[in-house]
Amino acid sequence: MIDVPEIAPARDWLDNSSSPDLPPVITAHDLTVIYQDEPALEGVSFSVRAGEKVAIIGPNGAGKSTLIKVIMGLLQPQSGSYHVEGDPQTALGYVPQNEGVDWSFPVTVHDVVMMGCLRQIGWLRWPGRQQREVVKTALNRVGMSDFAQRQIGELSGGQRRRVFIARALAQQASILLLDEPFSGVDASAQASLLDVLDRLNDDGLTIVLSTHDLGLAFNHFDQVMALRRHMIAFGSPDLVSQPDVLAQLYGSRITTWRDGQPVTLFVDDHHCNGC
Repeated sequence: MIDVPEIAPARDWLDNSSSPDLPPVITAHDLTVIYQDEPALEGVSFSVRAGEKVAIIGPNGAGKSTLIKVIMGLLQPQSGSYHVEGDPQTALGYVPQNEGVDWSFPVTVHDVVMMGCLRQIGWLRWPGRQQREVVKTALNRVGMSDFAQRQIGELSGGQRRRVFIARALAQQASILLLDEPFSGVDASAQASLLDVLDRLNDDGLTIVLSTHDLGLAFNHFDQVMALRRHMIAFGSPDLVSQPDVLAQLYGSRITTWRDGQPVTLFVDDHHCNGC
C-alpha cells in the first residue's frame, strides 16, 4: 500500500471532517476497482480521522462492500492508492456480512475470538494465560461472556456480529470495519449492537460501516459517505442528508404528504441481480 498526502476536498461537502485536528487513519486517493469487467468504484477519494464514526450509504451495487474489502486488503484496486495508519494486519478489525461466513463450521465463540490473538501466539503454539485473559476481556466488552463455549452457528445475527467485534478487540484493532452489520437483525439486536459500538468509540476506536438504514446513518454517525461507484458526498449528516445529494445517490424521488406536510421519499432505481 502506498501512503498518499491529505486530499483536498473536491466540493464543500466532500471530506468535511468532524475532527480536523486529529490525524487521518485511512486515506484513499482516486480508487478505481473493476469487477467482472464492470467498474465497482471509480475515482473515490476520502480520509477518515482517528475516533470518527463513519457510515457508508448507497443503493445495492454502489460499491460499499467493495470499498471495505479494498481497505482490508481483500481486493486490489486497478488504480489509485490508499493508506492505513499503522500495521493494517493489526490496526483493522473486520466484521463481514452475515452471509459471507460458514456458520456450520464447528468452532466455539471463545475459539473465534482467540483467532484475533494468532499473531501474538505464533504458529504451532498454544495460547497462554495472557491470551485467554485478552479473549475474556474482549467478550466482556461486547456482552458475550456467557456465550464463550457456545457454537458460533447457534447464535443470532446480532450476537455473531458482536463476536466478530470481540475478535477485532482481541487483535487490538484500532479501526473497526463492518459490512452491513444491521442487516437481518431485529430492533433490539440493532440497539444492543449500536450501544457496543458507541462504547468502543468512546474508548477511542474508529468505526466505519456500511448500511442501508438512512435514519441510523444520519442520527448516529459523525460522518456519512454517500457512495454510488463515484463519491457523491462525504461530510456531516446535515450536509449529506440534503435532498439533492440523496437524489443523486438513489436516482429518483417522489413527494407525498403526511399531516399536511410534504415528505420526500427516495427510490433506488438501480437494479442489481443479487449484488
